[in-house]
Amino acid sequence: MGFGGGSSPDFVARVLAEPLAKALGQPVIVENRPGASGNIAADIVAKSSDRHTVGILINGNMTIAKVLNPSISYDPQKDLMPLSIICTAPLVLAAAPEVAKTDARGFLDAARAAGNKWSYGTPGIGTIGHLGMELLKARTGIGAVHVPYQGNPQVITALGGGQLQLALLPPGLAEPQVKAGKLRAIGVTSARRSALVPDYPSLQEAGLKGFELEIWTAAAAPASLPAPIARRLNEVLAEIIRSPEVQQKLFQHGYEAVGISGEALLHRVKADTAALAQIIASQGIKLE
Repeated sequence: MGFGGGSSPDFVARVLAEPLAKALGQPVIVENRPGASGNIAADIVAKSSDRHTVGILINGNMTIAKVLNPSISYDPQKDLMPLSIICTAPLVLAAAPEVAKTDARGFLDAARAAGNKWSYGTPGIGTIGHLGMELLKARTGIGAVHVPYQGNPQVITALGGGQLQLALLPPGLAEPQVKAGKLRAIGVTSARRSALVPDYPSLQEAGLKGFELEIWTAAAAPASLPAPIARRLNEVLAEIIRSPEVQQKLFQHGYEAVGISGEALLHRVKADTAALAQIIASQGIKLE
């Protein structure tokens, strides 16, 4: 697992560990190997040969890691075997209240009219918030300028202070600020409204047909893992993820449980990689 204790991927891994151990009849140990946005752990998983190592990884580790950083020593599509998406969440297009005085369509019109006078914040170059906003800009003609911060808490502070006008935020961070009146929610990036924030419209409702982008956490194994073991792991994970207890825990942490086949995850990896790689290339995005 590529992030430290208390992170969302760490939480997901620990929710799964106990029921997975019971189902497999052997201990399951959560090992945190943080660094390089989770790519250190993904590299360890890719090169593992013990047939017992499973990675809990995020979007970027399984999609555009190699596109953003050609020097990393694993290739997500060649060296990792997708097992299942565990959970997903949309991003919330959030805005400072003073610039969000209309509905979603009106807000997008105002953002286009503002050109480069508006700015958006992210937790850094190459994050899903950054790439998602660049994808949104490409689809809408918005010209907002990117301002990277150390993390989303700093982005929220800057939005509240008027230094930024918009950002894409996880629902768990955006909703309390919206309820407090410190931010306005324009819409979510999922294909339809999310059960996590059911009152927020999807951006597709605002006319952005086909626009879909989610945060997801998945299980993956080394590509060398024998197919029968991979099938068994997928079956066990799907059963665990479908359990009401696990679904409730994930929901309370700001995620919707999924649990899909390895083949479906592979399709998602390829689709997301293609969409985000195109944005990276067209906008000339590079890690600094």
